[in-house]
Amino acid sequence: MSNSLNRRNWLKSSALMAGGVAFLSSTVSKLAAMPVVRKIRNANTMLADEAAVMQAPAEMKARLMANENPFGPSAAAKKAIADSLDTGYQYAFNQMFTMKGKIAAYEGVKGNNILMSSGSSPLLLATAMHYSKGGKNIITADPSYDDLPTQAEHFEGKWVKVPLTSEYKIDLDAMEAKVDDNTGLVYICNPNNPTATIVDTEKLKGFCERVSKKTLVFIDEAYIDYLPDPKASSMMDCVKAGQNVVIARTFSKLYGFAGLRFGYIVGQPATINTLSMYTPSWAALSSTTLAAAMASYRETPYLEDALKKTNASKEFLYATLKKEGYTYIPSSANFVMFPLKMDGMKFVGEMSKRGVALRNWKLNGQDWCRISIGRMDEMEAFAAAFKEIS
Repeated sequence: MSNSLNRRNWLKSSALMAGGVAFLSSTVSKLAAMPVVRKIRNANTMLADEAAVMQAPAEMKARLMANENPFGPSAAAKKAIADSLDTGYQYAFNQMFTMKGKIAAYEGVKGNNILMSSGSSPLLLATAMHYSKGGKNIITADPSYDDLPTQAEHFEGKWVKVPLTSEYKIDLDAMEAKVDDNTGLVYICNPNNPTATIVDTEKLKGFCERVSKKTLVFIDEAYIDYLPDPKASSMMDCVKAGQNVVIARTFSKLYGFAGLRFGYIVGQPATINTLSMYTPSWAALSSTTLAAAMASYRETPYLEDALKKTNASKEFLYATLKKEGYTYIPSSANFVMFPLKMDGMKFVGEMSKRGVALRNWKLNGQDWCRISIGRMDEMEAFAAAFKEIS
């Protein structure tokens, strides 16, 4: 009927009214004109985590390979999921608008500064697709979380890797020196993955202020909630100051949403509008996940309890490593890197035989293990197995 809204127009108008991002016809045309990329996310950190999960022992005593929060999600999040099922037939536009409002109020930004999606991965992909155009350089620390730069390479981007300092920290001075006219963006994961180290807050703020005048600075704060004062350590003030900075956040860590999938980026409205054309935000989030996110966002007692348990398990791990004569990199996240005394693949394999799933790494020609922090019973299982082969 001529006076009826068809489904496409209804979705578009509903999304706009709810503050969501709709795919406009021009956007569809642009995406359709892009070259088909048959390989997305090749051998990067995320896929290595996936492989570690798939190859984990059938009878797993300790799942310590994927930087998950084994204490989550919270009871409030679980209840919200159950309560939301009756209206699961409805599109989640209103929930998206409400959740965006919660984030904006807490961070002191506006709704048009925020783009949400199913975890941070689709947002990293969107950023890689846009900022690698024309063979632009993507500058990162080495090693660091490599989802975004690996994606960029598949879209003709050039990955520029900058070694860490002698303290296994991101070398901001060396990264700044690499910025030139062909730089698409600088990617900084802080705390860094896999080393769990952080950079000085004031130095990073100065870096953002200077470098953002030349190119986009993308700060991945996936593990920021594990710091003593996350808000003080965040670069959110750089966004509020109008700088060309994007902040990425995910609920996959301390909130315990690795399987539920919720994340967002915060940046300048023009940047958010551009990146929204590469990811259908409104279609990426389920009503159940949004209900859980709204219920648990800034749920201080739960977050504090999960952090307390994580730190207790971490201290137990430190003591175990020291007792067996091993060193480690002090961690500011929910995982720890320590150098091995045998081949990394052999170590992981032997631990797997004992029901403990881990990740191995190569760093400066040395074999390392990255161990995610688990429940105390999981850390005890690690300790028992570790003593047999250390």
